[in-house]
Amino acid sequence: QITTVSGNEFLLQSDIDVLILDWFHAIKNAIDRLPKEQRITSRNLEFKLRRSSSIELLNNLDTESKEPKPEHRKSLIFRLNYSASDTNDRNRVKSRLKKFISRRPSLKTLQEKGLIKDQIFGSHLHSVCEHEKSTVPQFVRLCIEAVERRGLDVDGIYRVSGNLATIQKLRFVVNQEEKLNLDDSQWEDIHVVTGALKMFFRELPEPLFPYCSFEEFVEAIKNKDKATRIKSIRSLVKKLPRPNYETMKILFEHLQKIAAKESVNLMSTQSLGIVFGPTLLRPEKETGNMAVHMLYQNQIVELMLSEYSKIFGSEED
Repeated sequence: QITTVSGNEFLLQSDIDVLILDWFHAIKNAIDRLPKEQRITSRNLEFKLRRSSSIELLNNLDTESKEPKPEHRKSLIFRLNYSASDTNDRNRVKSRLKKFISRRPSLKTLQEKGLIKDQIFGSHLHSVCEHEKSTVPQFVRLCIEAVERRGLDVDGIYRVSGNLATIQKLRFVVNQEEKLNLDDSQWEDIHVVTGALKMFFRELPEPLFPYCSFEEFVEAIKNKDKATRIKSIRSLVKKLPRPNYETMKILFEHLQKIAAKESVNLMSTQSLGIVFGPTLLRPEKETGNMAVHMLYQNQIVELMLSEYSKIFGSEED
């Protein structure tokens, strides 16, 4: 999402991370070419992007209003002839808003009263599994079953994006814990189902491959000997928390079935690696090595698909 200096907002979306990266560099280069006075300062940019509570935003507005204005803006403010009473009224409104926001019940209180239900999207994987008393989220199972019933032969399955508005509608239904039937006509576009499944994994606060394991998986895939790569990744997978391991196992088994139909759906293990790599594993803090990380992310998923039986099979296999 991009907000311009003039206040216009644009949402650019794609499931292809390489394309997103190209957009990012193009936008950054365009900003760098702007005259200095037209650029947003780093402080303002940070304010725009930072996740803040409502009270913090109001405090920031107070702080920013006290900062010295550029000369051309000062003259404009003087011409508006704001009276002292106008300023007092604004301060009074801000004060009341702060009091209102600070007195709001906490999320935990609302959940305990049943006013807000536990969310499926955006919750930690272990929390969803604990709530459902399972090791694999029910929504993940339902999506996989739907795709295997009517999507294995679909050209570009998981690569092609579904309608975002319909995906968001499905997300809302799932979060409201309404009875979900993915064979309903409103979800007939299988790309909506696959889009919602990818969104579920993208919105996990901690990815399916935990942050603490990211560097270990990267080091494992760097090994030049294939047998050692497989052995190292198998060892790391076996150490994962049970919800992560079981969900990963059922997901990769499903993706292996997709790849087996490559001649029809045109989705190879490499294509699936490109789609799912950055979705399933990412570093906790992005560094300047984003493109390098993306390459390793894709390779890890690709290897785990092509060597599924060796990585997820029993010791005797």
